[in-house]
Amino acid sequence: MTAGLMLLRLLLAGLLFGHAAQKLLGWFRGHGPDGTAAVFESWGFHPGRPMVLLAGTCELTAAILLAFGAATPLAAAIVMGTMIVAAVPTGPNGLWAHLGGYEVPFVYGALAFILGMTGPGSWSVDHAVGADKVSGAPWAMASAAVAVAAAVPALLLRRRNLRTPAPASEPLEG
Repeated sequence: MTAGLMLLRLLLAGLLFGHAAQKLLGWFRGHGPDGTAAVFESWGFHPGRPMVLLAGTCELTAAILLAFGAATPLAAAIVMGTMIVAAVPTGPNGLWAHLGGYEVPFVYGALAFILGMTGPGSWSVDHAVGADKVSGAPWAMASAAVAVAAAVPALLLRRRNLRTPAPASEPLEG
């Protein structure tokens, strides 16, 4: 079981790292902060660039914590909160990713919740420092509650922005 939990943590950490690198660095055919900002703004997340930096930083932080099995309930909350926000714009498209749906954020968030339930396993920093007792249903539910609370401000901002048109850019003087 220990090896399986470590592999699960590393898999999720690697995928999160890839998404963070796409947003923050333009790696893996990503568009970097400026290119991704346009997508975020089209989803109602204004201003786009700071929101991209926040999302990418959350993904990177969670990836590092999960890779080492450190502060696993916090890492789970960061993943779940970020994935809740990521799932909302694609929600109207349904579940399946090939149709533009929320499948990827749903799976990543679910894996994070599961790791919050099981804990990181004995091959982890949490185990080495005796913090691996902080797992199970109560901790997973607490992580989920923190994730929802953290996602609400971004979703409320998005809702407000979708109701209020973005300000027009100033015309260029010739």
